[in-house]
Amino acid sequence: MIIIITKDYNELSKRAADIISIEANKKPDMKLGLATGSTPIGMYKELIKLYQEKKIDFSNVEAFMLDEYYPIKKSDKNSYYYTNQKFLNKVNIKKSNLKILDGETKNSDKFCKEYDKKIRKDPFDLQILGVGVNGHIGFNEPGSSNNSKTRVIKLSENTRAVNSRFFKNINNVPKNALTIGIGTIMKSKKIILLANGKNKAIAIKHLTEGKIDKNWPISFLRNHKNLVVILDKEAARLIK
Repeated sequence: MIIIITKDYNELSKRAADIISIEANKKPDMKLGLATGSTPIGMYKELIKLYQEKKIDFSNVEAFMLDEYYPIKKSDKNSYYYTNQKFLNKVNIKKSNLKILDGETKNSDKFCKEYDKKIRKDPFDLQILGVGVNGHIGFNEPGSSNNSKTRVIKLSENTRAVNSRFFKNINNVPKNALTIGIGTIMKSKKIILLANGKNKAIAIKHLTEGKIDKNWPISFLRNHKNLVVILDKEAARLIK
């Protein structure tokens, strides 16, 4: 595990984008797992800048979205497909190379099995992750298995409460989500985990010390052979 501590969110975002740029230039047809949520927004803005400066080319990159609320329409402003379009529409990722977890699918079990199969057949070259306050990665909530696959999962009330700030109120937050499983994530050749803010510090502590515990899904990442953790000072404050 490599831990990089940055002074603030802006530096965190730039460091993450720079690493992705290096990896993409080494392997232009890389298979990339895209994180969702608010943490990677700054990183995506930096990647757009690098693309505009012709320092990165996404034309042969195959990208997979990490998770999505379920059910939710793609046009909903809180859909991760909708929000990620702010990045995807400004770089040259081909639509045919973009795979999404479809919050509108009717047969979620079949869809998730097929999505997972596509990933496991040829694992990610690079997976980008954030982390929830309760230690979830993707939407793999506490209690998730270390060999879990892509599936429908019930969101914890903690996650729904934290994410309710993006919705009108908590009653509008979907109770379920689609997520790539921990077992599938762990097959990635390289993982970058991003965390900023003091409310992520406890989760980061569980990543770096103590026992590996399914009640803190982030702790499973400690067993990955090529993990880069990029933190701001507040998220790193409990690291010894």
